[in-house]
Amino acid sequence: MDLLLQRILSRNQAAAPAPIPDLDTFWQRHRSAAAGLVLPIERAVAGGFAADRLGYAFAAGYTEALHQLLPALGQTRAALAATEAGGVHPRAIAAQLSAAPGGSLLSGDKTFVTLGTQATELLVVASAGLYPGGRNRLVLCRIPATRPGVTFKELPATPFAPEIPHAALQLRQVAVADSERLPGDAYERYLKPFRTVEDLHVHAALLGWLLQLARGAAWPRQRQQELVLLITAVLRLGTGPADDPTLHIALGGLLAGCQRFLGEVEPLWQQVEPTARSRWERDRPLLQVAGKARAQRLEVAWERVLANA
Repeated sequence: MDLLLQRILSRNQAAAPAPIPDLDTFWQRHRSAAAGLVLPIERAVAGGFAADRLGYAFAAGYTEALHQLLPALGQTRAALAATEAGGVHPRAIAAQLSAAPGGSLLSGDKTFVTLGTQATELLVVASAGLYPGGRNRLVLCRIPATRPGVTFKELPATPFAPEIPHAALQLRQVAVADSERLPGDAYERYLKPFRTVEDLHVHAALLGWLLQLARGAAWPRQRQQELVLLITAVLRLGTGPADDPTLHIALGGLLAGCQRFLGEVEPLWQQVEPTARSRWERDRPLLQVAGKARAQRLEVAWERVLANA
């Protein structure tokens, strides 16, 4: 934490970053900004601080969330492929992993893969049949994005953060080695916790980006201090167990604090360079995505804590 805070508060980091023309350029800048930082949550803050817009900050947070979820990824650029025509609920997963000589075969369709076309590896959620009682038995497969049978179809840009590509994914008899089938139930071990891990890392990147913007636009030091406090909080939460209801409650407080801060600094956006300000107005709906699921998760966390009181 000390190394990260020293970097983002140093005098030579006060200027706005140079414009970033594309994601390839941003990945290089993210890698440079995160050099020497061990924890994915720290690298998310550093990546956000290096971004010149919310979309690229989101890319840093999403990527580092996957590294937190699956440390074996190292610095590999990956994408999670879960969402299907019926959604992302375990019952909706129809992609199938079937036994085959020497391993398994993976077939199915994913309707929305964030950063899929930018990934070198895919983390694909599929069904391997049913548990006794009829529950979908989900597995997670880690495969190269260039494997035969893997086809992407790029989707139209979203109205907000259009720099972040999304794609539909077709999987047709894709070979999966036994070593590429990750251990454990994919929903309990990976998909369910990722919702929390992603929120933490994306907001870590958001806060890093806001601090860089606040410094470049010479916002009052009090506001910069508040951002440092929020960053310190998200760094602490980012290493906690994603299934802990107390973490969910603290995360709910953190997200509320972020929203309160954004409301209070609304007048200060007039000090921000016009292009950056207009991008923010365009992209801020990104922060409301999955808001209903967050509220439900927070309610369940309170119920669990109070039930054990």
